[in-house]
Amino acid sequence: MQFPRFRRSDKGSYELLPTDSVSAVKVFKRSGMARPCKLLASILVVASLCINFFFIFASAPPPVPPPEPEPQPHNPDLRPNPVDRYQALHHFPVIDEAWGHVPLNRKEHAVVTVLTDDAFASAVATLGHSIRKANITARLIMLYLPEFVSETSLCVATASGFVPQPVPRIAPPEGVNGHFAETFTKLHMWKLDQKGVKSLVYLDADTLVRRNFDELFSLPFNFAAVPDVYLDDRGFTLGFNSGIMYIRPSTAVYEDMVAKIYTADYPRWEADQAFLNIYFGNEVIRLPYAYNGNLAMKWRAGRMWKETQNEQRIVHFTLTKPFVGEGYSAIPIEDMEKHVMEVADQSWEGAFGKEMRWWREMFSEMRQEFGEELNLCYHRSRSQWLP
Repeated sequence: MQFPRFRRSDKGSYELLPTDSVSAVKVFKRSGMARPCKLLASILVVASLCINFFFIFASAPPPVPPPEPEPQPHNPDLRPNPVDRYQALHHFPVIDEAWGHVPLNRKEHAVVTVLTDDAFASAVATLGHSIRKANITARLIMLYLPEFVSETSLCVATASGFVPQPVPRIAPPEGVNGHFAETFTKLHMWKLDQKGVKSLVYLDADTLVRRNFDELFSLPFNFAAVPDVYLDDRGFTLGFNSGIMYIRPSTAVYEDMVAKIYTADYPRWEADQAFLNIYFGNEVIRLPYAYNGNLAMKWRAGRMWKETQNEQRIVHFTLTKPFVGEGYSAIPIEDMEKHVMEVADQSWEGAFGKEMRWWREMFSEMRQEFGEELNLCYHRSRSQWLP
């Protein structure tokens, strides 16, 4: 049953509404209600669409980033060797898992570095912090040349734990590259047997420790190092890099080496590295690349670098150094973090940005943890007060 519908007339009385749909629409339009209803309907439609889009995108999984391109050698024309043709076939750890952790006497082992230039003071402090963070079971000893290192730099370099040990200069033979003129100073570490050190790991100041390497202190050999890598056609060589070495100190060996520095036949411009390669060439134990993450490896064999990251113990900033300016100039400690990022973006096509950020993060942690000691270093010298 359909009930009749009414509307109020202009005269105030009610009249019967038309029952057919066409007439009803006409009445509705005359009543002035069509426009507000259209607006309300539009609002409802827009609101419905917004709600639907919200739930669709809110519930959708985040976009998956595209995979990183497979790293390739920067110079494919170089003569390849097995490392250049690296394939991820070997997935076993560098250290035998059954080896465990051999208890060490901290006094009998040491991590040693050398400071011969004020510009490397912040680097040594950062290195010291990275060693402590990796829980290395060894003493920290820093050999330094008093005539080349200021009191402030000595204070900064030792803030994170290195114990300073002054040593006399070992004059280089003629023909040594000027920048490497003082590197023969590191030979003094062979005399640390006089300090009770039975084994040591030498690290250049431009290195950063990423993982514990206590296993090295138990090696029975007298000398070990990691094979070097070059960007030219020499590539991965049998010769080792002297920036990271394992040594059993011996004063007798030291005296023998110093006696032969000036008479041995080796390329003098390569300084201590060339000499040590000649001296230990037939008996050096070659360590895995995990103990010397030379940046040249990443540039030349990016695939190997990527696949061996989890085993990497030490990073070596050979091709570019995050902590010095042009001409190896010193960077003020308060400007260091900004400088590191500039170097990361501008040098080597930004290829080492990730590693530069590793160094910056370690430097920032060091500065935060040892801020009081660093402030005292500058306060004592009256040169500046850190913010």
